[in-house]
Amino acid sequence: MPPIWLMRQAGRYLPEYRALRAEKGGFLALATDPDAAAEVTLQPIRRFGFDGAILFSDILMVPWALGQELTFGPGEGPRLSPPLVDAALDGLARVSGRLEPVYGTVRHVAAALPPEVTFLGFAGSPWTVATYMVAGRGSKDQAETRGYAYRDEGAFAAIIDAIVAMTIDYLAAQIDAGVEAVQLFDSWAGTLSPAQFERWVIAPNAAIVAGLRARCPGVPIIGFPKGIGGKLPAYARETAVDALGLDETVDPAWAHANLPTKLPVQGNLDPLALIAGGSALDDGIDRILGALAERPHIFNLGHGIDQHTPVAHVERLIARVRRGA
Repeated sequence: MPPIWLMRQAGRYLPEYRALRAEKGGFLALATDPDAAAEVTLQPIRRFGFDGAILFSDILMVPWALGQELTFGPGEGPRLSPPLVDAALDGLARVSGRLEPVYGTVRHVAAALPPEVTFLGFAGSPWTVATYMVAGRGSKDQAETRGYAYRDEGAFAAIIDAIVAMTIDYLAAQIDAGVEAVQLFDSWAGTLSPAQFERWVIAPNAAIVAGLRARCPGVPIIGFPKGIGGKLPAYARETAVDALGLDETVDPAWAHANLPTKLPVQGNLDPLALIAGGSALDDGIDRILGALAERPHIFNLGHGIDQHTPVAHVERLIARVRRGA
């Protein structure tokens, strides 16, 4: 029976989360209040008894600490200003105190979690974070950032290097405050050409893993490079992560056959199968459990849980995983 937690398990599908967010008046106010953010982190542990708790925060805390302004408008995604496509990185002034509420949240959660529950921290991987920093917002194909990296490789490399350095410090501080493992989210890793992938995904993530391992030896690091498909074995070898997250497009049987022997994997149920429920959910669970039965495995989704997911379907998922295929 694999351990189980779900990406975005602390979030909008839970009525208790929606009530607290409405009370706080917005996402950033919620994420920067250590008491409230700790409560959100703990809500799914109380309700479902997951084996892992994931820190409630956002991948854009790093650019916020690097000096960009971060806003979450009603009905739209996060915005960073000024976008670095129009402004220079060295024009930003670091505001390191902006990360202190996150460390406060970690301390609150670490003190409250049951000892058998693993506490995971996280950060965004440099490429994904840089796409928001350059364009100022998310996009479907990251064309603005990809083009910027081609036009001015030196300037873009400086952005990546700044994210790497801040991320090592940020994750090390999360670990010092009480998290027991960390995950690197690279949601847009699958949008790059092979050369850009090596330069902006492999190399920066490898630098974070090496730097963090030197500072915090023995702490597991999970890499989650979404959408890279056949590049997964190279990513696993070259970044040296301790475990690899699989998105929902990856065949778990292929992953087992092609990834380094005994490398733990995490995932990878389609979040839409969880919404659908019924036989689609059961069959998806059984297929993953069967394919990964002979490999260390953390059961999870292939991406974050959708806000429209019925709570009853999450309960069914947990019961079936714990019963076994």
